[in-house]
Amino acid sequence: MPLQTTSTTTTLATANPWAVVPPLGNLDAYVTAVNRLPMLTLEEEQRYARELREDNNLEAAGRLVLSHLRLVVSVSRQYLGYGLPHGDLIQEGNIGLMKAVKRFDPDQGVRLVSYALHWIKAEIHEYILKNWRMVKVATTKAQRKLFFNLRSMKQGFKADAADVDTHRETLSEHEIDAMAEQLKVKREEVIEMETRMSGGDVLLDPSPSDDGEQAFGPIAYLSDAAHEPVAMIESRQRDELATQGIASALEGLDARSRRIVEERWLKVNDDGSGGMTLHQLAAEYGVSAERIRQIEVAAMKKMKKTLAGFA
Repeated sequence: MPLQTTSTTTTLATANPWAVVPPLGNLDAYVTAVNRLPMLTLEEEQRYARELREDNNLEAAGRLVLSHLRLVVSVSRQYLGYGLPHGDLIQEGNIGLMKAVKRFDPDQGVRLVSYALHWIKAEIHEYILKNWRMVKVATTKAQRKLFFNLRSMKQGFKADAADVDTHRETLSEHEIDAMAEQLKVKREEVIEMETRMSGGDVLLDPSPSDDGEQAFGPIAYLSDAAHEPVAMIESRQRDELATQGIASALEGLDARSRRIVEERWLKVNDDGSGGMTLHQLAAEYGVSAERIRQIEVAAMKKMKKTLAGFA
């Protein structure tokens, strides 16, 4: 239903506090609607707040929320520079507003608008910190404060200096010192936070390019394949083959065949060279080199059959 006049809006809010909010998906219509909602007087605000606290009156809570939705829209506009959807910022701010309404005490002598401002900003701040970067740029309370103050001060430096290159992203030494002094933090902390904020996001696993080729991303060299389940099973099987499997296969050979295999494939000297050659073994056993090769081939076939049981 279109909102024509303030009286119409008031009537709708009285009948159904949420009837004035348009369907989701049209942000402009939502902003227009909430800006037309009437503000509550001090007496109305305190009456609804007491009805909520004493009687858990949800309609009273709805009227308190509705009358301050425009505040959320106004606050959320201050955070559009972080590249996050305006609708999402409003949604998070509304959550903060509802938390404020739930905890608001009308007997404290402050208006709801002043009390809710903190909760609205807190929810928006939390949303930005969780979604602005995959890797958190601020984890402690001090880092969060530095994060938001640093960004606003950096924009202020650019706006105040007419001769500054507006495309420059890094801070000058003078700006770093000025920020550290004004925020009462170490200059190293300012530099560290500026580095975190200036770092861009990188896709771990990029999607294929337009020509169908798979793009190369950090996932290719950051992943630890050694602890992947299939790789661990294969590694364990190789270890068994190299120890128990080889030992069992050698035990199934006669002494001559076993020595030929050990000399040809398993022996490593200190200088990195292998064992005896075919001709050396042939001279030792008084047979031809071809005969040694035939014994070696037969021994290897027998060993493969034994090792098949370890696969």
